[in-house]
Amino acid sequence: MTNQYVSYAFADGAARITLTAGDRGNPIEPQSTRQLHEAVLRAKADGARVVVLAAEGRFFSVGGDLSAFAGADDPSALLLDLAESVHRVVTELVRSDAIVVSVVHGTAAGGGFPLAAAADIVLAADTAKFSLAYAKVGLSPDCGGSLLVHTLGLHRVLRLALLGDVLTAQEAADAGLVARVVPADDLAAVADDVVAQLLAGSPGAFAAAKRLVRDVAGPAPEAALRREAESISALAGSPNGQEGIAAFLEKRRPRFS
Repeated sequence: MTNQYVSYAFADGAARITLTAGDRGNPIEPQSTRQLHEAVLRAKADGARVVVLAAEGRFFSVGGDLSAFAGADDPSALLLDLAESVHRVVTELVRSDAIVVSVVHGTAAGGGFPLAAAADIVLAADTAKFSLAYAKVGLSPDCGGSLLVHTLGLHRVLRLALLGDVLTAQEAADAGLVARVVPADDLAAVADDVVAQLLAGSPGAFAAAKRLVRDVAGPAPEAALRREAESISALAGSPNGQEGIAAFLEKRRPRFS
């Protein structure tokens, strides 16, 4: 039986893609990523002018399913396949003519952070937090984490990647990532207002503006994403990568060599 991790709805030019495994923190793992990719492709086939990426539960996404990584016979192969699957999603969102809006109500951690940031407009509840978190488990960023440098700047991303700093919603807004920070109870209504505003505009003009701005900011995201996949794959199979994942699952400090 296939678990349902993602729901899809389309109406009036807007595709709404929702991560629905809220009881598990909306993890990034093979089934959820496959369903997410299918939903993004479905939005393209439906001719969506706006794509809304949201989530159920306490978290937007806790990132990769570390328990699956720890139990894999070949963690390097698993991470390579998974990273490349997520990167296909990120590439579709970035390259799409549709304007992508992410709605972040809770923590976006690990790969969940750059997944939310792949949107063109990021809306966040005042309770939202953003964390790369890879350093704590001996891994390097993926899912487009390195692309955050175009938005947040070199040294802020290095701090997030190396020290594990957490950005509050307001800090993310001050850094230019989040477009609007609103009370959690108002987030859905604000998202609807933003979607309505986008749908009222010229789709051709919006698509052109997106392409022009994104091409200047990062003309070749595919190359960066490929390097990320190769890096996290190699680290997942290394002794320190295995130790970092085991320590996280055992709720202890890692002993890196």
